Amino acid sequence: MNFKDNKGIYQQIADRICDEILLGQYPEEGRIPSVREYAALVEVNANTTMRSYDQLQSQGIIYNKRGIGYFVSPGAHRQILELRRQQFLKEELPSFFHQLRTLGISFDELGDMYQTYLDNIKNK
Repeated sequence: MNFKDNKGIYQQIADRICDEILLGQYPEEGRIPSVREYAALVEVNANTTMRSYDQLQSQGIIYNKRGIGYFVSPGAHRQILELRRQQFLKEELPSFFHQLRTLGISFDELGDMYQTYLDNIKNK
């Protein structure tokens, strides 16, 4: 896995697992790879992967069945979407609005562009 410098590796791994849950690779109540398996998959130390699992567990996205492994929590899909929505609204949207204002892009222009984007997706 290629990691970026702007975010901790454990967080990037947690984000990747969330992506995989959202894409249906790990269904709710389904088992996810063990810490060691996932560490080997992304080529990191098992302690780093364990930190990712701990974070996801503290957020209620995964849970541990002692002696069996980690599983995706019921409602994890909805919870991930809500967490990411809140993160986007809090962290990314203010910067986006600043760029719109700086570049002189109007709300109407942005709305037209977004509608074109939606139309293109619908037609694919």
